[in-house]
Amino acid sequence: MDQILIKISIMLLPALLAVTAHEVAHGYAADRCGDPTARLLGRLTFNPLKHLDVVGTLALLFVGFGWAKPIPVNFANLRHPKKDMLWVALAGPGANLCLALASALALHAVRGLDNHTAVNLALVTRPVALMAAFGLYINIILLVFNMVPIPPLDGGRVLVALLPQRQAEFVQRIEPFGFMLVIVLVFFTDIWQMVIGPLIFSLVTMLAGAEMAVVRDVIQFLFGQ
Repeated sequence: MDQILIKISIMLLPALLAVTAHEVAHGYAADRCGDPTARLLGRLTFNPLKHLDVVGTLALLFVGFGWAKPIPVNFANLRHPKKDMLWVALAGPGANLCLALASALALHAVRGLDNHTAVNLALVTRPVALMAAFGLYINIILLVFNMVPIPPLDGGRVLVALLPQRQAEFVQRIEPFGFMLVIVLVFFTDIWQMVIGPLIFSLVTMLAGAEMAVVRDVIQFLFGQ
């Protein structure tokens, strides 16, 4: 029980911040581009209770990947629907990229403080370092996964926004089957092992640098990987 509580204490804040910021960023971008739906529904808030999906939250805590309730966006309300869709779609992964960078900076700062201070601060710095390492890891996962170019994932929305109209309409017709297609690709093909996983590892390694050992430690502790 104590170990479970320790794991939750490491994961909870970074995980909730990651999924909440992702959705709020979508809603904020949509609002700025002319669609007030999320704002009118009270979803432009960092209160995680407004965004949590029960299954997605449990998945996040137990397998290291999850989701929140999608922010409602009425693309017909956007001032320039096709062009603005690009910015709305990129806002969520962009928020995760910013949080990943912030987490990496926090990880390096905390480890630097620990290494260059005579006083033993490990009881304080070690938990913060583990939280920062997990924050880096989970935000890179959300960034990369959501940029897979299959609607309704953000990468699919970006693809629709960039393609000519005829090709965009073809990709949009995939959307009702998009999540099923993503599940098939992730669990029944080698795309995770061959493409998504290595890309996640490369980005995390690049940002963690010399502190990659801390990221490995937290992943091993939390998920036994």
